[in-house]
Formats: sequence, C-alpha cells, structure tokens
Amino acid sequence: MWDGLVGVAKETYTAALAEGAVPRPLMMPLVRGELVGLIWVRPLKVGQDALAGIAELANIAAAAGADEVVLAWETHDVATACELPIVGPAPCLNMVLATPASHVLHQFPYTEQLLSRSPEGWASVAPDWSPARAPQPGGELMPPIQAAVTFSFAPIELDHPDPFGVTVVLMEEDGYRISLTEAFSR
Repeated sequence: MWDGLVGVAKETYTAALAEGAVPRPLMMPLVRGELVGLIWVRPLKVGQDALAGIAELANIAAAAGADEVVLAWETHDVATACELPIVGPAPCLNMVLATPASHVLHQFPYTEQLLSRSPEGWASVAPDWSPARAPQPGGELMPPIQAAVTFSFAPIELDHPDPFGVTVVLMEEDGYRISLTEAFSR
C-alpha cells in the first residue's frame, strides 16, 4: 500500500509542477488498511490561516476513525505559507506515515527542470527525483503537520447521526478538495 501512496503523491506533484503549480498538502487517511480517500487543503492565506487550514486536514481522518494517516507536503511551500523557517531539503516532497503511537517521515528531494515559461512568467517544471532519504522514525514535523497528525486520532465529538458525512460536507463547503474511495463515498 505504501508504494502505491508514494506513487500517487509523486504523480500528483509531477502533473501539478508541469502546470506551474505546487500541489497543496494532501492527507490520505486509512481505516484497517483501506484508503478513505484523498483530501487536499483548502486555499490558504499566509500565516495563521495556513497553520489552521493544514491542521484541519485531520477532521476527515478523525471522523472516519482512521488508524493510519499519510500526509504529503512540499517543504518550501508549507514553510512559506506558514511563515516558518525551511528545515530539511527543498524542494522536497515529504510524506509522513503516522499511527496513534508513532510516525515515520519520508523525504523525496528533487531538482526542478524547466519545461517552459508562460508570457506572464509562470514556470512549468518537471521534478528530477533524487534518491529518497532514509526513513526517519519519529522525524521532526513542521508544526501544522504535527498538529494534523495529532488531531487525526482524536475522537471527534459531533452530535449528528452521520458525523463522517457531515464533516465531509462542511470541509467541502470550506474549500477542501475531497475525493473519497468507493467504500467511504456518501
């Protein structure tokens, strides 16, 4: 399953970078080894909004009762959005595989190969993936990523007959892009 999730993240990054964008942070919650879906963070404003928006990715995982989560993010993009120092390689696709008891940080650095530049100055690039760094059990996570991991396993207290369904609807209304697998679709 892990190799498939890494493949999805790398394909997503490759496609987005070719279009001149860095993909937003992505969460992939799992329940008993089954993927719930893909949740991309909503559009963010720099600063506190970015910190909160990334941490709120945890809502779907918590509502689904996830026992594992995978988060993917780009070092420079999240550091800039959250006004945090850049720690670790950049550019770099980071992925953390977390359970309630522990997490392992995986880093996939890359260099950017220029494909084209638009008249407006937007660059379309292709990632040239460098060798992955060794997995880091308990590796240091940026504060909003750590918050998303922690809150993913906190029980959600929602007085509603379908807490998962209502959480999905509310997050979609807030601008999160959610693609649920068939087993978890409404």
